[in-house]
Amino acid sequence: MTNIENEYKKLLSEILDRGLDKSDRTGTGTKSVFGRTIRHDMSLGFPILTGKKISFNAARTELLWILQGRTDLKYLEDNGVKYWRPDYERSSRTDETLGPVYGKQWRDFNGVDQLYNLVYSIITNPDSRRLMVSAWAPHEMNDMVLPPCHYAFQVYINNGVIDLMWQQRSADVFLGLPYDIAMYGLLLEMLAKGADLRAGQLIGQLGDCHLYNNHLQQAKQYRLRSKRALPKLQLERGINANLLGGVNIPDASEIKLLKYNPYPAIKAELSVGK
Repeated sequence: MTNIENEYKKLLSEILDRGLDKSDRTGTGTKSVFGRTIRHDMSLGFPILTGKKISFNAARTELLWILQGRTDLKYLEDNGVKYWRPDYERSSRTDETLGPVYGKQWRDFNGVDQLYNLVYSIITNPDSRRLMVSAWAPHEMNDMVLPPCHYAFQVYINNGVIDLMWQQRSADVFLGLPYDIAMYGLLLEMLAKGADLRAGQLIGQLGDCHLYNNHLQQAKQYRLRSKRALPKLQLERGINANLLGGVNIPDASEIKLLKYNPYPAIKAELSVGK
């Protein structure tokens, strides 16, 4: 059975030991590899890293923000998530939103509520090979503060088990990827709970996997830390579709992480485009 901690350390090591130097839009510079897959068996525990403290609140807040179709900074910042502000400030936007990013596309892709269609189809047509959601909208890309890094996901159901695979074009492996892993792990558990299924495999298909040059020492420090037991998720209610064509989404108070005992956080500077 694959454990996210082992998979993450393997990816870190591959970039540190064999990654190629590559420039990037922030001007920081990276070591990079391309086309990697990470897996986690959800029966082993909730996939949040233990080698450094990860804010579960941030992952939960950002996922709920997306699921509600929101794109505003207010919801994020009112709930303690402030890392989107620098990207907003370097953009030309003045409306306190990030433009038509993830939530807009999941809930209103040219008028299509993709999330509703997914949740409804999980119940009515679980063998479908079209159980997927995309945030990649070229016609609205220029209005976004940042094009989606994780741009699509698909679920697969068999024998009462639901697996989720997400696709990501760009993975900031030290700072961003740990939150993407936790967010999609939470999404998988919420979809499973809402459909009375068991969460199985969480799979990430990653394009450009990079460590910024100012994160290399932190990555080496992380690699030396031993693995700790993964925490458990307490979820009172999952995601389901209602008869009026809407989606029922749990509140933050209904989503709790239990017995999370990570190593202390490792500070690393966020690289933002010019």
